[in-house]
Amino acid sequence: MFSSRAVLRASASASGRIATPRAALTTSQIRNYAAPAAGDSKPPVALYGVDGTYASALYTAAVKTSTLDTTARALASLHAVYTRDPKLSTILQAPTLSAQDKSAIITELQKHTGGADKGDTVKNFLETLAENNRLGLLKGVCEKFGALMSAQSGEVELIVTSASQLDNKTLSRLENAIAKSQYAGQGSKLRVTNKVNTDILGGLIVEIGDRTIDLSVSSKIAKMNKLLTDTL
Repeated sequence: MFSSRAVLRASASASGRIATPRAALTTSQIRNYAAPAAGDSKPPVALYGVDGTYASALYTAAVKTSTLDTTARALASLHAVYTRDPKLSTILQAPTLSAQDKSAIITELQKHTGGADKGDTVKNFLETLAENNRLGLLKGVCEKFGALMSAQSGEVELIVTSASQLDNKTLSRLENAIAKSQYAGQGSKLRVTNKVNTDILGGLIVEIGDRTIDLSVSSKIAKMNKLLTDTL
């Protein structure tokens, strides 16, 4: 997918130390965007983490340039590349990429936006990531931008983590129960994702918006252990 030189550099440095992160992105750091469009450019929900900061800045920039929908489609296409190309994460996280390597990677990534990047909003953003040695955050940015788009359209992401894959009937029952609860805003549409994590041993961890309900077996064991430790 990428130049052989970039792949070789990435492979050679995969076990090396990642470069020291730079300061988190602010909206003003995104280069040469058009004048703000009318309307509120503030992200619909607060996101956390460095990738969340970048996603929020990109959302604001896309609103200001009236390219929000096309930017969302371009990022969705880029996110799909991670599934098709297992080398991508390794390449983007390599700390020894030269300016030439980064330029070649951005050019290649642009080919996978499906022509959706109107006004070069995503290209400019990728260049900003490259300059700040943050290309390795791209997958997280794509995912969190998707969360912003869901919130913007009135959807609320419901993440259910279980020790094994849940069947559709169980997920549907959970969705209906939470939709009627205080955790879902009135009129909200839930977007359900089931993640599997064998470390929780059993039970569920339910995340909706900025709330987390931990009903996992591992959590109960941890609480029991703490109770025993505090008692003895």
